[in-house]
Amino acid sequence: MIRFVSTGGSAPPVGLAAAIEQGLAPDGGLYLPEPLVPFPPDEVNALRGLPLVDVGRRVAAHLLRGCIDKTVLGAIVREALDFPIPLVRVSERIFALELFHGPTLAFKDVGARFLARLLAAVSARVSRVSEPLTVLVATSGDTGGAVAHAFHGVEGTRVVILYPLEQVSPVQERQFATLGGNVLALAVRGTFDDCQRLAKEAFADRHLRERVRLTSANSINVGRLLPQAFYYFHGWGQLPAGPEPIVSVPSGNFGNLAAGLIAKRLGLPVARFVAATNANDVVPAYLRTGRYQPRPSQRTISNAMDVGTPGNVARIMALYDHDLERLRRDVVGRAQNDADTRACITRVWEQTRYVLDPHSAVAYLGLEAELAERRDTVGMFLATAHPAKFADIVNPLIGTGVTVPERLARLADRPLQRQIIDPDLDAVRVVLQSAR
Repeated sequence: MIRFVSTGGSAPPVGLAAAIEQGLAPDGGLYLPEPLVPFPPDEVNALRGLPLVDVGRRVAAHLLRGCIDKTVLGAIVREALDFPIPLVRVSERIFALELFHGPTLAFKDVGARFLARLLAAVSARVSRVSEPLTVLVATSGDTGGAVAHAFHGVEGTRVVILYPLEQVSPVQERQFATLGGNVLALAVRGTFDDCQRLAKEAFADRHLRERVRLTSANSINVGRLLPQAFYYFHGWGQLPAGPEPIVSVPSGNFGNLAAGLIAKRLGLPVARFVAATNANDVVPAYLRTGRYQPRPSQRTISNAMDVGTPGNVARIMALYDHDLERLRRDVVGRAQNDADTRACITRVWEQTRYVLDPHSAVAYLGLEAELAERRDTVGMFLATAHPAKFADIVNPLIGTGVTVPERLARLADRPLQRQIIDPDLDAVRVVLQSAR
């Protein structure tokens, strides 16, 4: 049976229900499943070409074996993954795994929808006690919308979203700050790093947690992280047969890459991952120099990746037993500035008529550079958000208007429902204890 261990090293192992309800381990660490047993090679090969839901069911059953009834787990996967994740050929050797066809047009729909259903299935207390379960989330962009929609209207829960004031796109903000009901948006006068710090401080506050039932739906929560492994196998299974591919991951808080590395541990045939970042290049710098030095985040046009203290680095280091050389064999870092990102969006549109959002452009550039050194294989980058969510950036670069999906167009006239707070835990405490 799988158990969940903390990267902090001093908290006892727990089961699935405790891991996803706690979010953060008592010692401040992040949970990882143990043991991570690889699929036999023939079972990996059997995933090739299967529909997304079938891939998800098989990977979920392997990852969570012994934790939850297989029939229940299969239903969770089917309900969560009710949208396509196509692989699109952009050029001869470059493919885009389009993760933006879910309800909020971003890759985080996969994890958020899975977590909401998993939490309801394994936590009987959610529906039996009068005190709601509060899902506390820090977002730099897309997590807020995905989690808000996944939990909106779910009985026995409320969602509190911390996000940096005026540092997410207007569309991103409207996806979570116009819902109301059991969704509360808190605009923090600060950066995403402040928001993430406040969330971690809230989880570490024993007195607060005695008064408020807290869990997380960030990639802090292992239940949000693990389903992201599904689409790595699904994407690989659609690539042309041949040498192991390169996979480029646009990276901010590094949950997406952590999920990919978990998939590789399970037997995903990938030659190397590219940790593709914008100017917030803490991890590429670590891979290059061996010194891990978090720093204040910088604002860029790929705002969801504006993270100076990426939380999931602890998981990645734990997966590799803090062995940098082992990590370097599987991961290379590539950082891009805004000028190169803009130029990439324009160039790819002119050459292929494929439209990249700024985050996907960062991943494209990282993959392109790596493939230039590995001419024997193909590559796949994760296209993590619909370009219409960043139309103010994309449209001038491609000289035309990105088609806006109806679900985004409907947001334009909805009023914002938000509170603005200082980056102080006391302000968060007041809200959490009053909005119950």
